[in-house]
Amino acid sequence: MKEILRKKIITVCEKKIAQKGTNVGLSFYAFFANKNDDPVLLMEAATWWIMTHKLDHFEKAVKIKALVESDIVNS
Repeated sequence: MKEILRKKIITVCEKKIAQKGTNVGLSFYAFFANKNDDPVLLMEAATWWIMTHKLDHFEKAVKIKALVESDIVNS
């Protein structure tokens, strides 16, 4: 996963957790604008979410953040 995507995911997760608590759920679309302005990065996020980790459409932000941080440590 590209560093820019890792940082974006962690930042969005931290922001949503701070705003709505540890029970907040996200889809991978939460990391992108409502328009498809970076399809390559969107596909990378979708592949990581769906193919690599086999996640449901909505997952807890704390889980996503932990997975991304774990991927950083394990890479």
